[in-house]
Amino acid sequence: MENVDIARTLRETADLLEIQGANPFRIRAYRNAVRTIEALTRSLQDMVAAGDDLTELQGVGKEMDAHIRELLQTGQLSTLNAVTEVVPRTLAELTRLDGVGPKKAKRLYDELGVESVEGLEAEIQRGTVQELKGFGARSAEKMLRAIGDHRKQQGRFLRAEVEPYVESLQQWMESLDGIERLEWAGSWRRRRETIGDLDLLASYVGDGTPVVEHFTRFDGAVRVEAAGSTKGNIILRSGLSVDLRVIPPESFGAALHYFTGSKEHNVHIRTLGVKRGLRINEWGVFEVPADVDPETVGKDGGRRVGGENEDEVFAALDLAWIPPELREDRGEIDAAREGDLPTLLELSDIRGDLHMHSTWTDGTASILDMAEACAERGYGYMAITDHSQAVTMVGGLTPERVREQWDEVRAAQEEIGDRLRILRGQEVDILKDGSLDQPDDLLAELDVVVASVHSFMDLDRTQMTRRVVRAVSHGGVDILGHATGRLLGRREPYALDVEAVLEACAEHDVAVEINAHPRRLDLDDRHVARARELGVRVVINSDAHAIRGLDVMRFGVEQARRGWLESEHVLNTRPLADVLAWLEGRRKRG
Repeated sequence: MENVDIARTLRETADLLEIQGANPFRIRAYRNAVRTIEALTRSLQDMVAAGDDLTELQGVGKEMDAHIRELLQTGQLSTLNAVTEVVPRTLAELTRLDGVGPKKAKRLYDELGVESVEGLEAEIQRGTVQELKGFGARSAEKMLRAIGDHRKQQGRFLRAEVEPYVESLQQWMESLDGIERLEWAGSWRRRRETIGDLDLLASYVGDGTPVVEHFTRFDGAVRVEAAGSTKGNIILRSGLSVDLRVIPPESFGAALHYFTGSKEHNVHIRTLGVKRGLRINEWGVFEVPADVDPETVGKDGGRRVGGENEDEVFAALDLAWIPPELREDRGEIDAAREGDLPTLLELSDIRGDLHMHSTWTDGTASILDMAEACAERGYGYMAITDHSQAVTMVGGLTPERVREQWDEVRAAQEEIGDRLRILRGQEVDILKDGSLDQPDDLLAELDVVVASVHSFMDLDRTQMTRRVVRAVSHGGVDILGHATGRLLGRREPYALDVEAVLEACAEHDVAVEINAHPRRLDLDDRHVARARELGVRVVINSDAHAIRGLDVMRFGVEQARRGWLESEHVLNTRPLADVLAWLEGRRKRG
């Protein structure tokens, strides 16, 4: 099992134990182990095979060590099986709904017999949920929206969830001799924010049966759906489907282009080819006689003029090679023709992180620990931006506590020296009416202010837009955080006129955040592209709540690339002096 599978199983066990009413310390032990496993860079399977003592890992005691080994050996967890004899396993899915945690799931089960998402929907429609003490009509309405959001994302996986499978499958396939090239295609290669399935291409000379057979023997596969001489399909434990295609070397580049997509991009390319008397498909680029319609020839009809390498597909149309992230038919083909493709942002361009949390609110690491971790990643600056007082559930900071925090910032700065600059920041709540959750005098003393919405997300479009526009119009706000409030797979964006908000950001020189957390990736790629067009500064932040959370920055960079961003469009690619100058200029204008 992959680490992600083990973490998912232990998390599910913790949720069901909490619904069952088990000892809170036992539940916490499972959740602590999950956090540790999710942060690991090594495979637990490899660690066990190497004889490592797993109890040396933080949060992994003897019981969790035994659980991990049982999962690796059998793919099952007897503790989970025992719990599901008492509590229906389907209740775990309820806890994935936005606003429905284990405690609410337990009440719904105990008082109404709700065992599943479908069951919850039926009880809401009957009106029984609304009658429960502490629920009511408004709560039921939110649950219905959460069910709708959940269903929209069924069958989709976050990039962070898919990444371990990609790495393991890559390693597994590379262990077979004879494969000349191995490339991932589809939405994974285009860096889409969620993935429906995976497409893997292998270049191989001759009969591809050995390649497909090797593929279907992958340890993570629970079911083989197809296996032939050129194609294979497996289903992983998570439910993720993986397709393999074995491609002859002379067609590999054309196949890589075709299976990368998108469909709209491919249609546009194929149409341009037809106009030039070319047949472009997954087998190659073929020149068709002038008196023959290219659409009528077979898969390899005509004289081959390219296809071994992907750039030959574009060259046949006098186009520059187009980065996969841009292949959505949103103007990239015209840009390639005109020599106007962007030089896309790279992870190595990022010089700092301006949104993260510490133990002062809901973070798990001290300010100094976060600073050391940022310095290790080569950053020149960072901002500690703990929550403001309105976020009571995580101990949001009052003005007095903010000023107390500055003493720790100073101490951490003295400790880390000139390796990194620590900026005094805060993630200030945008209140229901658009005012800010801290007084103006405090905002003026902060180095960086990130303003975000965390409550009253059910406002209508007009109210929410007015709320956010008012906030970014306040002279004390530097960055608009996770602007649409979405949580991929859990919560749709709240109703918001993003165009109006971006225009307000442009007018007031407020930067807009790409929140790099793989569950958020907010803004989406289209809005990122629009921010670029409007001249709005973009900042890519991790919103890290732990040291490991800093490493999600790469997902934010991928989102920026899909939005056509270059280094010059992103604030935190600038050196510290430039960032400070911009912040100081905003203070004077505000």
